[in-house]
Amino acid sequence: MWIADKWKSYELIDTSDSFRLERWGKFILQRPDPQVIWKDVKSSNMWKRADGIYHRSKSGGGAWDIKNREMNGAWTIDYGALKFSVKVMGFKHTGVFPEQAVNWEWAMDTIRNANRPIKVLNLFAYTGGATIACASAGASVCHVDASKGMVAVAKENAALSGLSDAPIRYIVDDCAKFVEREIRRGNKYDAIILDPPSYGRGPTGEMWKLEDNIGSFLELCEKVLSDDPLFVILNSYTTGLQPASMSYLLSLKIGKKRGGKVMSDEIGLPVTATGLVLPCGATARWIK
Repeated sequence: MWIADKWKSYELIDTSDSFRLERWGKFILQRPDPQVIWKDVKSSNMWKRADGIYHRSKSGGGAWDIKNREMNGAWTIDYGALKFSVKVMGFKHTGVFPEQAVNWEWAMDTIRNANRPIKVLNLFAYTGGATIACASAGASVCHVDASKGMVAVAKENAALSGLSDAPIRYIVDDCAKFVEREIRRGNKYDAIILDPPSYGRGPTGEMWKLEDNIGSFLELCEKVLSDDPLFVILNSYTTGLQPASMSYLLSLKIGKKRGGKVMSDEIGLPVTATGLVLPCGATARWIK
């Protein structure tokens, strides 16, 4: 498992009863997590100190129960030189997936070691964790997401990280339609990062279901890779899509034409109270 264990301003304190107990900067949050299937094993005495708790609704969705009024606005956390605006949002989110730090580290190292200009296409780019990581390593980045609000947060995160003037292009669009246009335009990228949702809708109602769409989408992405590509990263939070299946997909859709090698694994976060690791999804990486 690839473990995101270098955080200072984020901490996964404990897990129990379908919840994570986390520290985000100075605030303590309780958020539901379907991977936490164990019950009555709370090892930390900090559960009662939570500043905010997200409660699921029986009818779907849910809402935050805010105990600390200071949490009504956004606050900042950092991962090395990277800084992120964090706030409690709908569907239990905060704007950052901390386990993705393992991919930020790998992408930054790979870009720096390339010793040449690298163009990155970040698809389903959300609030820009991978975008600012790659930009901080010296790459130019095209950041694409269907949500105008999330792209605005990505710009804010770049500014917080001192990357306002970095070569980042922000696009609000359906990712598949954008890639199709890039193919027609003849635009190419040395690296592609994909963090697709399990389900989703584009800005004009386009439906996305990961298991149904990811194969054909990877075929599109292969067509915008440069003649000297560096890497492709594919993330998944769909529990039925195992790392080995993702490796198989990348091998078929990218490796078959481009050579190189594919590696994959679960990604996770260390749990302070138990010394164990919580699985948080999977990643497959193709590298030339």
